[in-house]
Amino acid sequence: MDWLFVILPLLLGWFLDLLIGDPAWLPHPVVGYGKMISFGEHRLNKGTHRKLKGALMAIVLISMVFAVAYFGLSILPPFGRVGVDLILIFYCLAGTTLIREVRQVFLALDRSLDEGRKQVARIVGRDTSELSAQEVRTAALETLAENLSDGVIAPLFWFAILGIPGMLAYKMVNTLDSMIGYRTYRYRDFGCWAAHIDDIANYIPARLTALLMIVAAGKPRLTGFVWRNGRNHASPNSGYPEAALAGILNCRFGGPHYYFGQLFDKPFIGTNDRPLTTDDMRTAVQINRTAEVLMVLAVCMCLLAITGVS
Repeated sequence: MDWLFVILPLLLGWFLDLLIGDPAWLPHPVVGYGKMISFGEHRLNKGTHRKLKGALMAIVLISMVFAVAYFGLSILPPFGRVGVDLILIFYCLAGTTLIREVRQVFLALDRSLDEGRKQVARIVGRDTSELSAQEVRTAALETLAENLSDGVIAPLFWFAILGIPGMLAYKMVNTLDSMIGYRTYRYRDFGCWAAHIDDIANYIPARLTALLMIVAAGKPRLTGFVWRNGRNHASPNSGYPEAALAGILNCRFGGPHYYFGQLFDKPFIGTNDRPLTTDDMRTAVQINRTAEVLMVLAVCMCLLAITGVS
């Protein structure tokens, strides 16, 4: 029955995310991660040797999260651990919240361009004040694809490899990258190793995400399109799920954007610069959900193979 104590928390934690997402009133561990990163960044991101200090901070925080989770969970009794594991898995998954946010972007845009810009600013790092309606929709769908990898597939991948400690450590990796992994004047030295570690951690999950999206859409012929266009991105990973969604929707993503006042001239992913619609959003959401289901089933099968059904 060892398999039950592993698979049951996974299924329940994932179902809980499907049911309620991340309610604003519920304290979230990632908020704590952010405070630790901010504390370290304000004290270390100054003077000389910023790359070294940033690398050391990232390694210490990631290792600390893994060690605390590993030893903390190891002392729990089996039945007590099921409940704790369930909650931690729930916290590490962000599929439902992202889908809600993207839906809200399209609803806000139906009301006014200004509301759409404000809503999409909640989920993207770029400057949204001058975006057109088409650019707002594009930004939302790009984020939906990219964060299917970061928010669902990658945590589940690391759960399958290293258990809940690996899942929690991955969330620290991802939070570090989202806070300091930028090529701006302030972060280009201090945050470069956080970005590199995130690139490594997401290398397989990003490509796996694209594959799952292609399977979910039932369009295996898009494999070549994704392989060619997935490299048209500043990130070595984000372009692959974005290319998968661009191929599925037959649209164009990417292009130049402003981040923290600096223009980044990103290449385009895809060629069909057609207007995006609410129907495209619904299709993208369906693809996300189907890819989630496929990944959860794949992880369950891996865990059954490892633990045995006895």
